Amino acid sequence: MGQMKRYFKRLVVFPAIIITFQCLYLLRKAVEVVASVLRPVRHPAVVRTPEECFKGLEALGYSFRPNYVELPVGGGKMLPRVHYIDEGPRDASETILCLHGEPSWSFLYRHMVPGLVRAGYRVVVPDFIGFGKSDKFTHPESYSHELHCMTLRLLLDHLRLRDITLVCQDWGGLTGLPVVRDCSHLFSRLVIMNTGLPVGTSRSEKLMQAIPFLVWRTFCQMVGTALPVGRLFNMALVNPKPEVVKGYEAPFPSSLHKAGAAQWPLLVPLTANTPVAADMQATRDFLAKVWKRPALVMFSDGDPITRGQEKVFLRLMPHACTKTVCGAKHFLQEDKGEELTAHIVSFIGDKL
Repeated sequence: MGQMKRYFKRLVVFPAIIITFQCLYLLRKAVEVVASVLRPVRHPAVVRTPEECFKGLEALGYSFRPNYVELPVGGGKMLPRVHYIDEGPRDASETILCLHGEPSWSFLYRHMVPGLVRAGYRVVVPDFIGFGKSDKFTHPESYSHELHCMTLRLLLDHLRLRDITLVCQDWGGLTGLPVVRDCSHLFSRLVIMNTGLPVGTSRSEKLMQAIPFLVWRTFCQMVGTALPVGRLFNMALVNPKPEVVKGYEAPFPSSLHKAGAAQWPLLVPLTANTPVAADMQATRDFLAKVWKRPALVMFSDGDPITRGQEKVFLRLMPHACTKTVCGAKHFLQEDKGEELTAHIVSFIGDKL
């Protein structure tokens, strides 16, 4: 009976929700077109979240010194200002690079940074453009997969990082792992959590598995820059305390600040005939054929979005260690940060 209910949801309920969201999206776009003609409004191309939005986060453990850089892209042009955490000794033998995903920011790693620093590591946690304390394009179309990958590559060059252990989750994996492929000489280890390398598919059975994500994607498409960040974290955390949820909302005081968060889910490839899908496939091939260094695949047991993706990574890298984090949802850094820290320290020390 329970299995029949699950099939009913996937075959009837979820597709009906997706179609409804698509219809509402088309209606919203039509209203926006009419409104832009009748009452045109000019917005700045880039905005910065006011510093006062982040007041009080020290009490929640986010008390790190901010670092900012404008990265050059050639011809005298610069990317919008990028924020990053950089804690621990600069001469540490190992650097741990922690990458957030959608719609989070470096606040997500606040429970992990102190423990990793105490273990003797340098820890770098950037905010991708459009998130956290980094500047934000106001138009969703300004964001691309290549923008985020390029930003990360340029930041690694700017900081001259070497002997890096990548810790990635959600879009941090979709962005960070292709950068590992491009700059593999900089990386020593991989810690892969609640993420994937989607290559798109036309096979019906895989499409059925992807339906929960498709519901999420069409919802994001429908609401656009009105994305309810707080409600998302209320659903995606095991114990969503109000002050913590406000911390995740802090970078997004208006819809102008949410363009990056609105666009990232739409960049996940649905078919194989897209540049992002090709990049994901090239990264899969790299992990399977080239990457022979240590890897830790560490997924939670309560994330419906990435459930099963750990098996993909273990097929690509049979030599990888694996850990299941019990009692955590999608944002396992928030739910089980201290446990993750202990596993990572043990992994780097070859004691896992």
